[in-house]
Amino acid sequence: MNRRSSIVSLVVAGLLAASFVVASSAVRAADAGLGSSRPTETHQPSDGHWVNTWVSMPQLTEPANMPPAPFTQDGRVLADATLRQTVHVSVGGRHLRLRFSNAFGGAALPITSVSVALPLDGQAGVSAIRPGSSRPVTFGGRSSVVVPVGAPMVSDPLDFALAPGANLTVTAYLAEGQASTSITSHPGSRTTSYLLSGNHVGDEDLPGATPTDHWYFLSGVETWSPRTGAAAVMLGDSLTDGRGSTTNLNNRWPDQLLRRLQAGEGSAGVAILNQAAGGNRVLHDGLGPNALARLDRDVLAQSGVAWLLVFEGVNDIGTAEPTEAAQKQVTADLIAAYEQIVVRAHAQGIRVYGATLTPFGGNTGYDDAAGYREASRKAVNRWIRTSGRFDAVVDFDRAARDRRQPARLLTAIDVGDHLHLNPAGYRLLAEAVPARLFRLRPNQGDFGLE
Repeated sequence: MNRRSSIVSLVVAGLLAASFVVASSAVRAADAGLGSSRPTETHQPSDGHWVNTWVSMPQLTEPANMPPAPFTQDGRVLADATLRQTVHVSVGGRHLRLRFSNAFGGAALPITSVSVALPLDGQAGVSAIRPGSSRPVTFGGRSSVVVPVGAPMVSDPLDFALAPGANLTVTAYLAEGQASTSITSHPGSRTTSYLLSGNHVGDEDLPGATPTDHWYFLSGVETWSPRTGAAAVMLGDSLTDGRGSTTNLNNRWPDQLLRRLQAGEGSAGVAILNQAAGGNRVLHDGLGPNALARLDRDVLAQSGVAWLLVFEGVNDIGTAEPTEAAQKQVTADLIAAYEQIVVRAHAQGIRVYGATLTPFGGNTGYDDAAGYREASRKAVNRWIRTSGRFDAVVDFDRAARDRRQPARLLTAIDVGDHLHLNPAGYRLLAEAVPARLFRLRPNQGDFGLE
Protein backbone atom coordinates (compact mmCIF):
# COMPACT_ATOMS: atom_id res chain seq x y z
CA MET A 1 0.00 0.00 0.00
CA ASN A 2 2.82 2.42 0.91
CA ARG A 3 4.69 1.59 -2.31
CA ARG A 4 1.54 2.17 -4.39
CA SER A 5 0.93 5.52 -2.66
CA SER A 6 4.49 6.54 -3.38
CA ILE A 7 4.11 5.72 -7.08
CA VAL A 8 0.87 7.72 -7.28
CA SER A 9 2.53 10.64 -5.56
CA LEU A 10 5.42 10.57 -8.00
CA VAL A 11 3.07 10.51 -10.99
CA VAL A 12 1.05 13.46 -9.65
CA ALA A 13 4.22 15.41 -8.94
CA GLY A 14 5.47 14.74 -12.47
CA LEU A 15 2.21 15.94 -14.00
CA LEU A 16 2.27 19.11 -11.90
CA ALA A 17 5.88 19.79 -12.87
CA ALA A 18 5.07 19.31 -16.56
CA SER A 19 2.09 21.65 -16.26
CA PHE A 20 4.26 24.26 -14.57
CA VAL A 21 6.87 24.06 -17.35
CA VAL A 22 4.20 24.49 -20.04
CA ALA A 23 2.55 27.40 -18.18
CA SER A 24 5.91 29.06 -17.54
CA SER A 25 6.85 28.71 -21.20
CA ALA A 26 3.54 30.29 -22.23
CA VAL A 27 4.05 33.18 -19.83
CA ARG A 28 7.62 33.71 -21.08
CA ALA A 29 6.43 33.68 -24.69
CA ALA A 30 3.69 36.21 -23.94
CA ASP A 31 6.02 38.45 -21.97
CA ALA A 32 8.62 38.29 -24.73
CA GLY A 33 6.10 39.85 -27.09
CA LEU A 34 5.19 36.78 -29.16
CA GLY A 35 1.83 37.78 -30.57
CA SER A 36 1.77 40.83 -28.30
CA SER A 37 3.01 44.40 -28.25
CA ARG A 38 3.88 44.15 -24.57
CA PRO A 39 7.51 44.52 -23.47
CA THR A 40 8.62 41.76 -21.17
CA GLU A 41 7.94 42.26 -17.47
CA THR A 42 10.71 39.73 -16.67
CA HIS A 43 13.70 41.72 -17.98
CA GLN A 44 16.95 41.38 -16.15
CA PRO A 45 17.53 44.39 -13.87
CA SER A 46 20.09 45.83 -16.30
CA ASP A 47 17.58 45.92 -19.15
CA GLY A 48 15.35 48.69 -17.86
CA HIS A 49 12.39 49.64 -15.74
CA TRP A 50 9.23 51.73 -15.86
CA VAL A 51 9.68 55.45 -15.21
CA ASN A 52 6.93 58.05 -15.16
CA THR A 53 7.59 60.59 -17.88
CA TRP A 54 4.55 62.81 -17.21
CA VAL A 55 2.09 63.19 -14.33
CA SER A 56 -0.67 65.49 -13.15
CA MET A 57 -1.85 65.76 -9.56
CA PRO A 58 -5.41 64.36 -9.29
CA GLN A 59 -7.95 66.72 -7.74
CA LEU A 60 -11.66 66.85 -7.03
CA THR A 61 -13.08 69.02 -9.80
CA GLU A 62 -14.66 72.27 -8.64
CA PRO A 63 -17.98 73.34 -10.22
CA ALA A 64 -16.30 76.07 -12.27
CA ASN A 65 -13.84 73.55 -13.73
CA MET A 66 -16.33 70.86 -14.76
CA PRO A 67 -16.58 69.93 -18.46
CA PRO A 68 -18.48 72.73 -20.24
CA ALA A 69 -22.05 72.29 -21.46
CA PRO A 70 -23.44 70.01 -22.77
CA PHE A 71 -20.85 67.59 -21.36
CA THR A 72 -21.92 68.03 -17.73
CA GLN A 73 -25.52 67.01 -17.02
CA ASP A 74 -27.50 66.29 -13.86
CA GLY A 75 -25.66 63.44 -12.16
CA ARG A 76 -23.54 62.48 -15.19
CA VAL A 77 -20.56 63.80 -17.17
CA LEU A 78 -19.14 63.10 -20.63
CA ALA A 79 -21.89 60.69 -21.75
CA ASP A 80 -21.32 59.60 -25.37
CA ALA A 81 -18.35 61.97 -25.53
CA THR A 82 -14.78 61.98 -26.84
CA LEU A 83 -12.06 63.67 -24.77
CA ARG A 84 -8.76 64.54 -26.48
CA GLN A 85 -5.82 65.79 -24.40
CA THR A 86 -2.15 66.51 -25.02
CA VAL A 87 0.64 66.16 -22.46
CA HIS A 88 4.32 67.11 -22.54
CA VAL A 89 6.54 64.15 -21.66
CA SER A 90 10.00 64.23 -20.11
CA VAL A 91 11.99 61.20 -21.24
CA GLY A 92 11.27 59.14 -24.32
CA GLY A 93 11.22 55.44 -25.03
CA ARG A 94 9.94 52.66 -27.28
CA HIS A 95 7.14 51.51 -24.97
CA LEU A 96 4.59 53.41 -22.91
CA ARG A 97 1.59 52.87 -20.71
CA LEU A 98 -1.07 55.23 -19.36
CA ARG A 99 -2.51 55.76 -15.91
CA PHE A 100 -6.10 56.93 -15.39
CA SER A 101 -7.32 58.08 -11.98
CA ASN A 102 -10.74 57.97 -10.35
CA ALA A 103 -9.33 59.19 -7.03
CA PHE A 104 -12.20 61.62 -6.39
CA GLY A 105 -14.95 60.07 -8.47
CA GLY A 106 -18.39 59.65 -6.94
CA ALA A 107 -19.02 56.59 -9.14
CA ALA A 108 -17.06 54.07 -11.18
CA LEU A 109 -15.41 55.52 -14.30
CA PRO A 110 -16.22 53.43 -17.40
CA ILE A 111 -13.86 54.24 -20.29
CA THR A 112 -15.00 52.64 -23.52
CA SER A 113 -11.88 53.08 -25.64
CA VAL A 114 -8.56 54.93 -25.65
CA SER A 115 -5.92 55.77 -28.23
CA VAL A 116 -2.55 57.50 -28.24
CA ALA A 117 -1.08 59.48 -31.12
CA LEU A 118 1.38 62.20 -31.96
CA PRO A 119 -0.22 65.65 -32.21
CA LEU A 120 -0.14 67.42 -35.54
CA ASP A 121 3.21 69.20 -36.00
CA GLY A 122 4.14 68.01 -32.50
CA GLN A 123 2.22 70.87 -30.90
CA ALA A 124 0.57 70.97 -27.48
CA GLY A 125 -3.09 71.88 -27.16
CA VAL A 126 -4.17 71.02 -30.72
CA SER A 127 -7.17 68.89 -31.69
CA ALA A 128 -5.54 67.23 -34.71
CA ILE A 129 -3.15 64.29 -34.70
CA ARG A 130 -0.44 63.24 -37.13
CA PRO A 131 -2.02 61.01 -39.79
CA GLY A 132 -1.22 57.36 -39.27
CA SER A 133 0.16 57.80 -35.74
CA SER A 134 -2.90 56.68 -33.74
CA ARG A 135 -2.63 53.41 -31.80
CA PRO A 136 -5.31 51.70 -29.66
CA VAL A 137 -4.65 51.27 -25.95
CA THR A 138 -5.78 48.16 -24.07
CA PHE A 139 -6.32 47.15 -20.46
CA GLY A 140 -5.71 43.47 -19.78
CA GLY A 141 -6.12 42.88 -23.50
CA ARG A 142 -9.49 44.65 -23.65
CA SER A 143 -10.29 47.98 -25.26
CA SER A 144 -12.42 49.16 -22.33
CA VAL A 145 -11.84 49.54 -18.61
CA VAL A 146 -13.88 50.45 -15.55
CA VAL A 147 -11.88 52.41 -12.97
CA PRO A 148 -13.27 51.78 -9.47
CA VAL A 149 -14.06 54.65 -7.12
CA GLY A 150 -10.87 55.97 -5.55
CA ALA A 151 -8.57 53.85 -7.70
CA PRO A 152 -6.11 54.25 -10.58
CA MET A 153 -5.87 51.88 -13.55
CA VAL A 154 -2.75 51.31 -15.65
CA SER A 155 -2.96 50.30 -19.31
CA ASP A 156 -1.14 47.47 -21.01
CA PRO A 157 2.33 48.35 -22.32
CA LEU A 158 2.21 49.57 -25.91
CA ASP A 159 4.92 49.73 -28.57
CA PHE A 160 5.03 53.45 -29.31
CA ALA A 161 8.13 55.50 -30.10
CA LEU A 162 8.20 58.64 -28.01
CA ALA A 163 10.97 61.22 -28.23
CA PRO A 164 12.26 63.06 -25.13
CA GLY A 165 10.40 66.32 -24.57
CA ALA A 166 7.68 65.41 -27.06
CA ASN A 167 3.97 66.10 -26.87
CA LEU A 168 1.61 63.13 -26.78
CA THR A 169 -2.09 63.04 -27.62
CA VAL A 170 -4.40 60.80 -25.57
CA THR A 171 -7.99 60.38 -26.74
CA ALA A 172 -10.70 58.62 -24.73
CA TYR A 173 -14.34 57.82 -25.48
CA LEU A 174 -16.93 57.34 -22.74
CA ALA A 175 -20.12 55.75 -24.04
CA GLU A 176 -22.01 55.89 -20.74
CA GLY A 177 -20.13 58.74 -19.13
CA GLN A 178 -19.42 58.86 -15.40
CA ALA A 179 -22.58 58.71 -13.30
CA SER A 180 -21.56 61.47 -10.89
CA THR A 181 -20.59 65.12 -10.87
CA SER A 182 -17.76 64.31 -8.48
CA ILE A 183 -14.94 63.63 -10.94
CA THR A 184 -11.15 63.63 -11.01
CA SER A 185 -9.21 66.22 -12.98
CA HIS A 186 -6.29 68.60 -12.97
CA PRO A 187 -7.73 72.07 -13.60
CA GLY A 188 -4.38 73.86 -13.98
CA SER A 189 -3.34 72.04 -17.14
CA ARG A 190 -2.16 75.21 -18.93
CA THR A 191 -2.96 73.07 -21.97
CA THR A 192 -6.08 72.99 -24.13
CA SER A 193 -8.17 69.80 -24.31
CA TYR A 194 -11.12 69.08 -26.61
CA LEU A 195 -14.58 67.56 -26.13
CA LEU A 196 -16.87 66.28 -28.90
CA SER A 197 -20.08 64.27 -28.81
CA GLY A 198 -19.87 60.75 -30.23
CA ASN A 199 -17.01 58.29 -30.68
CA HIS A 200 -14.06 59.96 -32.43
CA VAL A 201 -11.15 58.15 -30.78
CA GLY A 202 -9.43 57.39 -34.08
CA ASP A 203 -10.33 60.60 -35.94
CA GLU A 204 -7.43 62.68 -37.23
CA ASP A 205 -9.16 65.91 -36.22
CA LEU A 206 -12.17 66.98 -34.15
CA PRO A 207 -13.85 69.82 -36.08
CA GLY A 208 -16.44 71.59 -33.98
CA ALA A 209 -15.02 70.29 -30.70
CA THR A 210 -15.37 72.35 -27.52
CA PRO A 211 -12.02 73.51 -26.09
CA THR A 212 -11.33 73.53 -22.34
CA ASP A 213 -8.09 74.26 -20.52
CA HIS A 214 -8.23 71.33 -18.09
CA TRP A 215 -7.11 67.70 -17.94
CA TYR A 216 -9.63 65.02 -16.91
CA PHE A 217 -9.00 61.47 -15.61
CA LEU A 218 -5.50 61.09 -17.11
CA SER A 219 -2.87 61.21 -14.36
CA GLY A 220 0.29 59.62 -15.72
CA VAL A 221 2.34 58.32 -18.64
CA GLU A 222 5.16 55.82 -18.09
CA THR A 223 7.97 54.80 -20.44
CA TRP A 224 10.27 51.77 -20.40
CA SER A 225 13.59 53.36 -19.53
CA PRO A 226 17.18 52.17 -19.20
CA ARG A 227 18.03 51.10 -15.67
CA THR A 228 19.98 54.33 -15.17
CA GLY A 229 16.92 56.45 -16.02
CA ALA A 230 15.11 58.05 -13.11
CA ALA A 231 12.50 60.65 -12.19
CA ALA A 232 12.50 63.77 -10.04
CA VAL A 233 9.23 64.90 -8.45
CA MET A 234 8.48 68.58 -7.94
CA LEU A 235 6.07 68.86 -4.99
CA GLY A 236 4.40 72.24 -4.91
CA ASP A 237 1.54 74.69 -5.35
CA SER A 238 0.51 77.19 -8.05
CA LEU A 239 4.07 78.47 -8.43
CA THR A 240 5.06 75.02 -9.65
CA ASP A 241 1.74 74.28 -11.36
CA GLY A 242 2.55 77.28 -13.52
CA ARG A 243 0.13 80.09 -12.79
CA GLY A 244 1.40 82.97 -14.92
CA SER A 245 2.94 80.67 -17.55
CA THR A 246 1.72 80.57 -21.15
CA THR A 247 -1.06 78.17 -22.13
CA ASN A 248 0.18 75.47 -24.53
CA LEU A 249 3.83 76.59 -24.39
CA ASN A 250 4.97 74.48 -21.42
CA ASN A 251 7.10 77.20 -19.84
CA ARG A 252 6.52 76.54 -16.14
CA TRP A 253 9.78 76.35 -14.19
CA PRO A 254 9.79 72.50 -14.16
CA ASP A 255 9.39 72.54 -17.97
CA GLN A 256 12.31 74.92 -18.34
CA LEU A 257 14.38 72.85 -15.91
CA LEU A 258 13.65 69.77 -18.02
CA ARG A 259 15.06 71.46 -21.11
CA ARG A 260 18.21 72.40 -19.19
CA LEU A 261 18.72 68.86 -17.96
CA GLN A 262 18.14 67.34 -21.38
CA ALA A 263 20.83 69.57 -22.83
CA GLY A 264 23.33 68.64 -20.13
CA GLU A 265 25.78 65.81 -19.82
CA GLY A 266 24.69 63.06 -17.45
CA SER A 267 21.17 64.41 -16.85
CA ALA A 268 19.40 63.85 -20.19
CA GLY A 269 17.69 60.71 -18.88
CA VAL A 270 16.00 62.48 -15.95
CA ALA A 271 12.20 62.76 -16.01
CA ILE A 272 10.67 65.81 -14.34
CA LEU A 273 7.30 65.08 -12.70
CA ASN A 274 5.18 68.09 -11.78
CA GLN A 275 3.03 67.13 -8.78
CA ALA A 276 1.68 70.58 -7.96
CA ALA A 277 -1.69 72.27 -7.81
CA GLY A 278 -2.82 75.84 -7.36
CA GLY A 279 -3.85 76.59 -3.78
CA ASN A 280 -2.28 73.43 -2.39
CA ARG A 281 -0.92 73.50 1.16
CA VAL A 282 1.50 71.35 3.15
CA LEU A 283 -0.55 71.13 6.34
CA HIS A 284 -4.23 71.46 5.46
CA ASP A 285 -6.49 70.38 2.61
CA GLY A 286 -7.55 73.07 0.18
CA LEU A 287 -7.39 72.66 -3.58
CA GLY A 288 -6.41 69.03 -3.33
CA PRO A 289 -5.24 67.05 -0.31
CA ASN A 290 -2.43 68.52 1.79
CA ALA A 291 1.13 67.58 0.85
CA LEU A 292 1.58 65.23 3.81
CA ALA A 293 -1.58 63.35 2.85
CA ARG A 294 -0.73 63.04 -0.84
CA LEU A 295 2.97 62.22 -0.47
CA ASP A 296 2.46 58.46 -0.80
CA ARG A 297 0.29 58.77 -3.92
CA ASP A 298 2.07 61.61 -5.68
CA VAL A 299 5.69 60.79 -4.85
CA LEU A 300 6.38 57.41 -3.27
CA ALA A 301 4.03 55.46 -5.57
CA GLN A 302 5.36 56.98 -8.79
CA SER A 303 7.57 54.83 -11.00
CA GLY A 304 11.34 55.35 -10.99
CA VAL A 305 11.54 58.24 -8.52
CA ALA A 306 15.04 59.01 -7.27
CA TRP A 307 14.69 62.64 -6.19
CA LEU A 308 12.09 64.94 -4.61
CA LEU A 309 12.19 68.74 -4.60
CA VAL A 310 9.83 70.38 -2.08
CA PHE A 311 8.72 73.92 -2.92
CA GLU A 312 5.60 74.51 -0.89
CA GLY A 313 4.48 76.42 2.18
CA VAL A 314 3.53 79.92 1.00
CA ASN A 315 -0.18 79.06 1.07
CA ASP A 316 0.10 77.73 4.63
CA ILE A 317 1.67 80.98 5.79
CA GLY A 318 -0.68 83.13 3.74
CA THR A 319 -3.87 81.48 5.01
CA ALA A 320 -2.86 81.39 8.69
CA GLU A 321 -4.04 84.35 10.76
CA PRO A 322 -1.71 87.39 10.66
CA THR A 323 -0.98 87.29 14.36
CA GLU A 324 2.31 86.61 16.11
CA ALA A 325 1.00 83.44 17.79
CA ALA A 326 -0.61 81.98 14.66
CA GLN A 327 2.46 82.63 12.55
CA LYS A 328 4.85 81.12 15.10
CA GLN A 329 2.61 78.05 15.12
CA VAL A 330 2.47 77.68 11.33
CA THR A 331 6.25 78.10 11.16
CA ALA A 332 6.79 75.30 13.69
CA ASP A 333 4.22 73.09 11.97
CA LEU A 334 5.77 73.60 8.54
CA ILE A 335 9.21 72.69 9.82
CA ALA A 336 7.81 69.54 11.44
CA ALA A 337 6.04 68.68 8.17
CA TYR A 338 9.23 69.08 6.15
CA GLU A 339 10.94 66.74 8.61
CA GLN A 340 8.21 64.18 8.00
CA ILE A 341 8.55 64.46 4.24
CA VAL A 342 12.29 63.92 4.44
CA VAL A 343 11.96 60.91 6.74
CA ARG A 344 9.29 59.23 4.60
CA ALA A 345 11.12 59.83 1.32
CA HIS A 346 14.49 58.73 2.69
CA ALA A 347 12.88 55.47 3.80
CA GLN A 348 12.26 54.77 0.10
CA GLY A 349 15.79 55.74 -0.96
CA ILE A 350 14.71 59.11 -2.39
CA ARG A 351 16.97 62.14 -2.03
CA VAL A 352 15.07 65.25 -0.88
CA TYR A 353 15.87 68.84 -1.83
CA GLY A 354 14.32 71.85 -0.12
CA ALA A 355 13.50 75.06 -2.01
CA THR A 356 13.21 78.36 -0.17
CA LEU A 357 9.87 80.20 -0.35
CA THR A 358 9.65 83.14 -2.73
CA PRO A 359 8.45 86.62 -1.63
CA PHE A 360 4.82 87.77 -1.56
CA GLY A 361 5.24 91.36 -0.35
CA GLY A 362 2.46 93.53 -1.74
CA ASN A 363 0.08 90.63 -2.36
CA THR A 364 -3.40 91.67 -1.27
CA GLY A 365 -4.32 88.39 0.39
CA TYR A 366 -1.04 87.30 1.98
CA ASP A 367 0.96 90.39 2.91
CA ASP A 368 0.02 91.88 6.28
CA ALA A 369 0.89 95.34 7.57
CA ALA A 370 2.56 94.08 10.73
CA GLY A 371 4.84 91.75 8.76
CA TYR A 372 4.04 88.59 10.74
CA ARG A 373 3.70 86.45 7.61
CA GLU A 374 6.95 87.78 6.16
CA ALA A 375 8.64 86.92 9.47
CA SER A 376 7.32 83.36 9.10
CA ARG A 377 8.62 83.12 5.54
CA LYS A 378 12.06 84.27 6.68
CA ALA A 379 12.07 81.81 9.58
CA VAL A 380 11.07 78.91 7.36
CA ASN A 381 13.69 79.84 4.77
CA ARG A 382 16.35 80.13 7.49
CA TRP A 383 15.55 76.60 8.62
CA ILE A 384 15.57 75.24 5.06
CA ARG A 385 18.99 76.79 4.44
CA THR A 386 20.68 75.90 7.73
CA SER A 387 19.05 72.85 9.30
CA GLY A 388 20.94 70.30 7.23
CA ARG A 389 17.83 68.11 7.01
CA PHE A 390 17.57 68.35 3.24
CA ASP A 391 20.11 66.64 1.01
CA ALA A 392 20.56 69.97 -0.76
CA VAL A 393 18.96 73.41 -0.81
CA VAL A 394 17.68 75.29 -3.88
CA ASP A 395 17.46 79.03 -3.16
CA PHE A 396 14.43 80.24 -5.12
CA ASP A 397 14.04 83.17 -2.73
CA ARG A 398 17.45 84.51 -3.66
CA ALA A 399 16.74 84.04 -7.37
CA ALA A 400 13.37 85.83 -7.41
CA ARG A 401 13.54 88.58 -4.79
CA ASP A 402 14.19 92.26 -5.38
CA ARG A 403 17.51 92.89 -3.64
CA ARG A 404 16.45 96.43 -2.77
CA GLN A 405 13.17 95.17 -1.28
CA PRO A 406 13.82 91.54 -0.29
CA ALA A 407 10.22 90.98 0.78
CA ARG A 408 9.07 91.56 -2.81
CA LEU A 409 9.53 89.88 -6.17
CA LEU A 410 11.61 91.49 -8.87
CA THR A 411 9.26 93.76 -10.80
CA ALA A 412 10.31 92.34 -14.17
CA ILE A 413 9.22 88.80 -13.26
CA ASP A 414 6.08 89.63 -11.24
CA VAL A 415 2.93 88.57 -13.10
CA GLY A 416 1.15 91.43 -11.35
CA ASP A 417 -0.24 89.93 -8.15
CA HIS A 418 3.12 90.07 -6.31
CA LEU A 419 3.01 86.32 -5.73
CA HIS A 420 3.18 84.49 -9.08
CA LEU A 421 5.83 84.72 -11.77
CA ASN A 422 5.79 85.24 -15.51
CA PRO A 423 7.70 82.89 -17.86
CA ALA A 424 10.89 84.95 -17.42
CA GLY A 425 10.57 84.52 -13.67
CA TYR A 426 10.05 80.80 -14.04
CA ARG A 427 13.23 80.72 -16.13
CA LEU A 428 15.10 82.27 -13.20
CA LEU A 429 13.81 79.53 -10.90
CA ALA A 430 14.81 76.82 -13.38
CA GLU A 431 18.29 78.30 -13.68
CA ALA A 432 18.61 78.38 -9.87
CA VAL A 433 18.40 74.58 -9.68
CA PRO A 434 21.91 73.05 -9.88
CA ALA A 435 21.85 70.43 -12.64
CA ARG A 436 24.37 68.36 -10.68
CA LEU A 437 21.64 67.50 -8.18
CA PHE A 438 20.02 65.28 -10.82
CA ARG A 439 23.10 63.91 -12.52
CA LEU A 440 23.15 60.15 -12.97
CA ARG A 441 26.26 58.33 -11.83
CA PRO A 442 28.00 56.88 -14.89
CA ASN A 443 27.97 53.11 -15.31
CA GLN A 444 25.96 52.59 -12.15
CA GLY A 445 22.36 51.72 -11.45
CA ASP A 446 22.39 54.34 -8.72
CA PHE A 447 21.38 57.98 -8.57
CA GLY A 448 22.50 61.13 -6.87
CA LEU A 449 25.47 63.44 -6.78
CA GLU A 450 28.61 62.62 -8.68
